[in-house]
Amino acid sequence: MAVPKRRQSKSRSRKRNSHNTIKPRQLAKCTQCSTMTPTHVICPTCGYYQGRTLVDVEE
Repeated sequence: MAVPKRRQSKSRSRKRNSHNTIKPRQLAKCTQCSTMTPTHVICPTCGYYQGRTLVDVEE
């Protein structure tokens, strides 16, 4: 069975794992009601997405 000859340094391991960080959700303004909503998601306040109302939201 293959066994590593040398221990990998913390620097080398951390460089490899650097892209695994948790990034904050990207927010954009809703064109209908101007509230901040996550991108590629139907607006939770007005139900608007990509130029049309998809969900009727009860007020």
